[in-house]
Amino acid sequence: MEYLYWLLGISAAMALLERLVPNHRAQPVLRRQLINDLFYLVFHGYLYWQLFGTVIQGVAGSTRDGLAAIGLAPEQGLLVGAPFLVQFFAFLVASDFLQWNVHRLLHRVPLLWQFHKVHHSIQEMDWAGNFRFHWAEVVVYRSILYVPIVVWLGYDPAPQFLAIVIGTAWGHFNHANVNLGIGPLAYVFNSPRMHLWHHDASDEGGTAKNFGIVLSVWDWTFGTAYWPRDREPERIGYPGDEEMPRDLPRQLVFPLWRTAKG
Repeated sequence: MEYLYWLLGISAAMALLERLVPNHRAQPVLRRQLINDLFYLVFHGYLYWQLFGTVIQGVAGSTRDGLAAIGLAPEQGLLVGAPFLVQFFAFLVASDFLQWNVHRLLHRVPLLWQFHKVHHSIQEMDWAGNFRFHWAEVVVYRSILYVPIVVWLGYDPAPQFLAIVIGTAWGHFNHANVNLGIGPLAYVFNSPRMHLWHHDASDEGGTAKNFGIVLSVWDWTFGTAYWPRDREPERIGYPGDEEMPRDLPRQLVFPLWRTAKG
């Protein structure tokens, strides 16, 4: 089944879950920025890969062949021929760790932060915000994530596809307006309550914390976790987020303009 169908199904299920167990009951379904976020959902979840997927796969394959020729990478990937579940869990853990590192860079490198601001301009959390990213940020993610995995682990569509679907579902869940906890599993997996503090607009606990995507274990291990269990952030967003345009065209241009302006 195409990823688009999974994306639509996961989105519909999460929208229903938000109606059944909402965290903020007063938050409107048709909130501000929803149309923008639906565009990001379709573009990043479907159109981006249709436009650039072949290029990304070609770059990954060429990189693997070049490194293999000089002995710096296996010719077929370390996991080629391994059982399905072994590949799935390896892809999930490896990709999540790479994303955790990329996410830290997006917050700590000023140039990358200008693009990541688009995601942190979210002021009302729900599942649709999961895909609110500037296209330039996605280029960074795909390059640092997809190419190394194909080069060293190998490319097997089925287990990698399942890992991507799980990542999408968990990302939707983390951003969803749902009143659900996962108990002690929160020390391994990310959750809406923990991720809400990643979007905290204040500097409490540090200006950047909780970088995990699917797994929170990286944050607990490397000291970037922050989660007061007895309350929520007073406001989500980022300091000065009033600078971010609300209409989609200017939102896409804004980081480029700020970068050029210096």
